[in-house]
Amino acid sequence: MEGEVIGAGPYRATKLWNETIKLFRGGMPLRRHWASFRYYDSTFTGSEAVDFLHELLRSNYNFGPEVTRYQTLQLLRKFFKAHVIEDIKGRHGTEHFDDNGHLYRFPTMSPLKSLPTRPSWRDCGDLPRLIRWDDYEELPQKENVAPQKSAELTSDLWNKRHSVAIGDVHECKLIRRREVTSKQVDHIWKSMTITHLQRVLGLKTLDGILNPVHVNGAHIVHNVFSVNKTGVVVLEKKAEDMPYWVISAMKCLANWPDGNDAKQPLYPGFERDVLRTVADYYQRLTEPLLTFRLYEVFVNILSLLQEQDKATEALQVSCLLLPPPNRRRLQLLLRLMARVCHNPRLPPLNDTIATRTLMVQMFSHCVLGSPDDMDLDELLATKLVTFMMEHHNAIFQVNTKLRCQVEEHLSHLKRAQIKYAGSDTDFSASPAFCKQIKKVDCEEQKVIGTQIPLQQLLEGLIADEELPVKDKRKRLKQFQKSYPEVYQNRFPTEESKAAVIPEKTPRLKPHLMFFNLKKPLQPFQRSWSFRA
Repeated sequence: MEGEVIGAGPYRATKLWNETIKLFRGGMPLRRHWASFRYYDSTFTGSEAVDFLHELLRSNYNFGPEVTRYQTLQLLRKFFKAHVIEDIKGRHGTEHFDDNGHLYRFPTMSPLKSLPTRPSWRDCGDLPRLIRWDDYEELPQKENVAPQKSAELTSDLWNKRHSVAIGDVHECKLIRRREVTSKQVDHIWKSMTITHLQRVLGLKTLDGILNPVHVNGAHIVHNVFSVNKTGVVVLEKKAEDMPYWVISAMKCLANWPDGNDAKQPLYPGFERDVLRTVADYYQRLTEPLLTFRLYEVFVNILSLLQEQDKATEALQVSCLLLPPPNRRRLQLLLRLMARVCHNPRLPPLNDTIATRTLMVQMFSHCVLGSPDDMDLDELLATKLVTFMMEHHNAIFQVNTKLRCQVEEHLSHLKRAQIKYAGSDTDFSASPAFCKQIKKVDCEEQKVIGTQIPLQQLLEGLIADEELPVKDKRKRLKQFQKSYPEVYQNRFPTEESKAAVIPEKTPRLKPHLMFFNLKKPLQPFQRSWSFRA
């Protein structure tokens, strides 16, 4: 499984557990060991198991190089409890596995877990639907709605829609949709965010991963717009924010040694006590910051970490689903972790563990965790938190694509619309379905959908005997200006035009029809004199 990323799904943690066991059992070196005055074949010591599994986890992309030897030991203790391994006397069921020379072996029975059944929420009735032109103040109800009238572009309907081009606009009216409510704005953000998340994850459905009932559109809107200059969420209720002493401690560490606002006396180990204060607060939270309900969403994102841009986009969208207090705590924590890891003036925070490893180990389980205490939670959380700490600035920016799509949709709903008498078809609505066609068919439909109705419209103008000649010429001139190609095809020469359109009757100009009374008449009269 080296380099292979486990696929997405609600049972991903269980599947990853089984794959790790297969790799461990298939690759762990087994040999003869001497113990208690006898030989034991196909065995290994506790230290040998830790050495092998530690390198296996570090080289596997599902876990990564951040896995520590202690975390490997903890996983082997879970293996021992789950009877993945046993001691040479066949004992198991506890977590008394030590990193020493005690001998262990693999049992003959299969220790793999059965994959859980995917829950389905397709019939929950709360799947979000985008607001359309015909939706007004109230959100869509769960009642059966009659199917929308098919937008078939007939010749008559085409004439009505394009009559503006020839000056005939008396059969239309301008209407405007009612004001979009804040409740509808929340619903649109919820719908389009869930759709965008599904597309980024590359999944056909979010069944078993995200229940739309658990998504609050108001939280998304708050996370997008209620932020300060640094992009951190601002809470409306101060009671939901972190205590002042926690924020002060975080500022002190983040800006060390210049962040001691309280001007408290510094003593050896002061920075470690400040870190312990912050850790105590986060570790006492009743739920991980990414919440239990969104656990499967973030576990699925682990499969995208090989593609940094895609993983960042998925985390941008997923973190918008968090309650605003959780998003604020998470963003401040990740920013603190990053600053502490990159501050060369900060003294070591542990005598044996590097600062970066310490920060990830200390806070990873405060960020991601499942309500059922999955066996690989700690390793999965380590992988995700490491990535989020390294890219926290980009992750907590609002995704540009999503924001543009929502704003464009809202702008469309507020835009004025032209309706024509006798037509109740709304061409602004999305089509009921799309079907891929060949390029040749597409070109034919272009001719049928545009040229033919235009030709029929032109012929109707020519054949209209009730229309005064003056108005007909005016309409034809407007048509020629709007659709020159169709007009040229109908009248390729002046002779073809003259055959169907009467020419104007020439009239003498006024100065040729009447005498110029301003000039004297005498010279004019002389021209009529006769010679004798």
